[in-house]
Amino acid sequence: MTHRRLPAEWAPQSGVMLTWPHAETDWAANLHAVESVFAEIASQIARHEAVLIVVSGTSHRQHVEQQLIRHSCLLTQVRFAIAPSNDTWARDHGPVGVLAHDQPRLLDFTFNGWGNKHPAGLDNGITRELQRQKSFGNTPLETIDFVLEGGSFDSDGAGSLLTTRACLLNPSRNPDHNQAQIEQQLKQSLGVEQILWLSHGYLAGDDTDSHIDMLARFCPDSTIAYMHCDDSQDEHYAELQAMQQELQQLRNGNGESYRLLPLPWPAPIFNAQGERLPASYANFLVINDAVLVPQYGDNNDQRACAQLQTAFPDRVIIGIDCRPLIEQFGSLHCLTMQFPVGVL
Repeated sequence: MTHRRLPAEWAPQSGVMLTWPHAETDWAANLHAVESVFAEIASQIARHEAVLIVVSGTSHRQHVEQQLIRHSCLLTQVRFAIAPSNDTWARDHGPVGVLAHDQPRLLDFTFNGWGNKHPAGLDNGITRELQRQKSFGNTPLETIDFVLEGGSFDSDGAGSLLTTRACLLNPSRNPDHNQAQIEQQLKQSLGVEQILWLSHGYLAGDDTDSHIDMLARFCPDSTIAYMHCDDSQDEHYAELQAMQQELQQLRNGNGESYRLLPLPWPAPIFNAQGERLPASYANFLVINDAVLVPQYGDNNDQRACAQLQTAFPDRVIIGIDCRPLIEQFGSLHCLTMQFPVGVL
């Protein structure tokens, strides 16, 4: 089990997976608007690497192709796979790519709908169905009897894993595991050396029990970009200030503190029912030569892009309007799952 490594997101990629929304998903009422965002994400990724799109059937595939053509997507970069799905959050139901002896290997953890909050039986089978269809070529797939969502952890590529106690220690995930057993499972399957736990930080409207990819993310050169709330009247203020203090205490594998990069705080966005939606700039996606950054029609959109440009100076920063996405309480990174070189 040694000789495994969980690459950082900025490591070279072969492609990114998307599970496309359809009328049987929670997006039904907002399908046109959200498909436009999916098509924009796919088109931007296709300029840099392959895109694997999971569709529900052949007619759905044809429909998606038309959407992509409208968005000037490079179709030669797109691969399709057909599999039934409950929802579209590929970050959490897609396979996790590791390197074993420097060769790619995919890990299929159990997905239970964020602690049995939502139906997930179809989503939990997508990865194995894609493996049957040879979507991952000859990349080995290892099924692991452990509930883990890709949005709940982040890797610096150098042996450190960042996560939250609110999610991984939640009894709705792996109730028969204590913290030490969870750490052992993560080290064994992902090849990481240390788990960095955060006890603070949450976003209103996020129903994942505080996924780290909404809160704080590793960047190159021992940097962590994180959501910083400076509005003392905001409901998040105390929790995110406490999270910032925790981040200041963290040390990398060499015992050094991380360089902290605060991301700005967008103005509150509410849905028609008056629920606050989880608008987070930390939910960015790193791809080959680019970073896709969620935008919310907010004055701080450009500031968030500028901050991330300092973390990724040699990559183009691309803003994507994600307002339709947060209506379903997730954002850009949550919809995507990248694969190491050699998978697609």
